[in-house]
Amino acid sequence: MPSLDMGRILRRAALGVSAVLLIGFLVVHAGRVHADHSLAREAEATALPLVDTAVVTGAANDGSLTLPGDTAAWYESTIYARVSGYVAHWDVNIGDQVSAGQLMASIDTPELDAQLSAARAKLRVAQAQVEVKAADAQFARSTYARWRDSPRGVVSEQERESKKAIDSAAVAGLTAARAEVSLEEAEVERLSALQQFKSVVAPYAGTVTQRRIDIGDLVTADSSTNTTPLFRMVQDDPMRVFVDVPQSVASELMKVGVPAQVIPSDASEGTIAGAITRTSNAIDPKARTFRAELDIANHDHKLVTGQYVQVAFVLHNRGSQQIPAAALVFRSGEPEVAQLTRDRAVHFHPVTIDRDDGDTVEVSSGVATGDRLVLNINSAIVEGQKVRDNGAQRGQTATVAMSER
Repeated sequence: MPSLDMGRILRRAALGVSAVLLIGFLVVHAGRVHADHSLAREAEATALPLVDTAVVTGAANDGSLTLPGDTAAWYESTIYARVSGYVAHWDVNIGDQVSAGQLMASIDTPELDAQLSAARAKLRVAQAQVEVKAADAQFARSTYARWRDSPRGVVSEQERESKKAIDSAAVAGLTAARAEVSLEEAEVERLSALQQFKSVVAPYAGTVTQRRIDIGDLVTADSSTNTTPLFRMVQDDPMRVFVDVPQSVASELMKVGVPAQVIPSDASEGTIAGAITRTSNAIDPKARTFRAELDIANHDHKLVTGQYVQVAFVLHNRGSQQIPAAALVFRSGEPEVAQLTRDRAVHFHPVTIDRDDGDTVEVSSGVATGDRLVLNINSAIVEGQKVRDNGAQRGQTATVAMSER
C-alpha cells in the first residue's frame, strides 16, 4: 500500500510540472506574438510621412495692414534762367524756407541791356519818322485839294491825278511809319519784360532743396537737358504720401476717406493721422496693386520729400477664417488646403482666399474651426494617403492664433 500511494504522488507531481511548463510556454509565446505585433505597428507607423499641422481655432479679429509708402512734395519745381547773363549774387541756399515772390538770385545781362537800349533808340527814330510822314501827308493832302478844286482847263487832268497819287502815297507812308512804331514798341516791351527775369524769384512758398549756381557763373535762357538749373525747390506742406495697396483689400481701401496712420522711418517721431484722398481706381495687371494717395498736413516739416514711410490701415473682419500661408497648396491651379482627417488620412479641398497678408491668409470658404491642416505638404503625398502628425508625436499641436494678427 505505501508503494501504491507513492506512485500516485509521483504521477500527480509529474502532471503538475507538465501543466506549469505548458502555461509558461503559452505565456512566453503570447508575449512574443504581442511584441512582434507591436514592432510591426511601429514599423508601419515609422514608414508613414511625417507632417506638421495647425488647427484652426476661430475667425480672425479686426487688425491692421501696414504697407510701405513714399512721400512727395505738393509742388516740386526746377528753376532755370529766363535770360542769359552772369550770376551777380544769390540770396538763398539749400534748406532755406522761402515765401512766394522772394528774391533768390540776380543775373547781370549786359547783352540784354544793350538790346533794350538799341530798341528804345529805334523806337525814337520810328516816332520821328511818323512826324515826318505826317507832315508829308498833310502837305500832299492840301496840294491835292487845290489841284482837285481848280476849274477844268486851268490844270491838266494828268497833273490832277498825279497830285492825287502823291496824296495817297503820303497817307500810306504815314500808316507804315505808325506800324513801325508799334513794332518797335512791342520789341521794347518784350525786352523790358525779359529784364524782369534778371531777378529770380520763388514761384511759391516752399523749401530750397538744390542750389546749382555761384557768383560769376554764366547762365543761359533755356531749360533743356544740357542747361544747368539755378535752383530746385519744393512745397512740402501739405505733403503727398503714395502707397501701393494689394488688390486683395481693394474692396475696403479703394475708397476716398479711409483713415490711415503714417509712420515715419524714425518711429520716435510718432504717427501722423491721415486719410486716403484719391486712388487710381484701377489695378496694375503686373503688380496686382492699386495706387492710393494721402494728403498730409506738414506744418512742422516732420516729413521730407522722398522719405520712406509706413502706412497703416485698419481692416475689419468679414467672417473669414485665418490660416497660415504655409497651409495653402496650388496643385490644380486653384488654392487648396490639405486637411488631416481623424484616421490620419490627407484630404485636399479648395478654399476661397479673401485676403492675403503675407504670413497669414484669410479664407471665406473651405475651412472651419477645428480643422487640422497640413503645413508645407510634400508634393509626393496624394489624396487619401495616411501620414504621421508631428505635433501629435510631441504630445502637442501647432495652433493658429486667431485673437491677434
